[in-house]
Amino acid sequence: MKVLVTGVAGFIGMFVAQRLLARGDRVVGLDNLNDYYDPALKTDRLARLAGGDAFVFEHMDLADRDGMAALFARERFDRVVHLGAQAGVRYSLTNPMAYVDSNLIGFANVLEGCRLGGVEHLVYASSSSVYGGNAKLPYRETDGVDHPVSLYAATKRANEAMAHSYSHLYGLPTTGLRFFTVYGPWGRPDMAPFLFADAMLSGRPIKVYNEGRMTRDFTYIDDIVEGVLRVLDKPATANPLYDAARPDPSTSSAPWRIFNIGNSTPVPLLEFIDTMERALGVTAVREMLPLQPGDVLATHADASALDAWVGFSPSTSLADGVQRFADWFRPRYHPDRR
Repeated sequence: MKVLVTGVAGFIGMFVAQRLLARGDRVVGLDNLNDYYDPALKTDRLARLAGGDAFVFEHMDLADRDGMAALFARERFDRVVHLGAQAGVRYSLTNPMAYVDSNLIGFANVLEGCRLGGVEHLVYASSSSVYGGNAKLPYRETDGVDHPVSLYAATKRANEAMAHSYSHLYGLPTTGLRFFTVYGPWGRPDMAPFLFADAMLSGRPIKVYNEGRMTRDFTYIDDIVEGVLRVLDKPATANPLYDAARPDPSTSSAPWRIFNIGNSTPVPLLEFIDTMERALGVTAVREMLPLQPGDVLATHADASALDAWVGFSPSTSLADGVQRFADWFRPRYHPDRR
């Protein structure tokens, strides 16, 4: 297949592209290489994809309407994995328009490209953040998600609704994946594993928000990628049992699906820090701070629907995943601390 992967220089995008190439697909990777975090990490990820005729890189912004339309018209993709977005909850508090441009306008350009280009299946990244202030755990796709607590979450919820309209109006199969706290080698520098490891190996205090009274459903990158590919290979279909009188928020009479993709094993933040300490062989100095605006207290995925759909659910243990992250992180960023 010819597959477009947006956000290809990102954490998940690079690994998805690698897996697609390894199995023989052709990949066009798109990224704007912005400076939300160090672009050198992005270019280093791209270097891991170079070297063969099966991969082509397009340096483009998702919000470039004409450029996106021309790309879809020229390439005629079979399927699309849309991972490009402005990420980060806290950044959305101070730079909201970046999320409008990338996550709303950019996603609309992807949907239009898929519609006009006859794409067979669009798989796109949603987020566990859409569950917002929900207190009932574990999170299930059948739960209501209309109370986001950050603009980032609101744009991801909007993507799900936008995708449904295209599935309903044009028969475009779309599947949204609600990722739960993805971590692993080559991860984002604004995420807790990277921030904690860097501070710990530098001898700086780590910032522990809400004094550590939070839990997260940490999901290892390999599990995320396996889920993405399995879903990509099974285009969304209409639910024949869908009842408009009692609507199921995760399915539809249109070819539209939503799935959680998480480890289903929530971990207290302090336990995560303990695990990182063991992996790195250092003790963290912990600076206890209050809860930050936009943060949620807990995430916990019920991934049974994903398992029923594609026969897979994430299972990498926290100890194994954090050790693999630490083994990558230390020689790259702190080679003197072996």
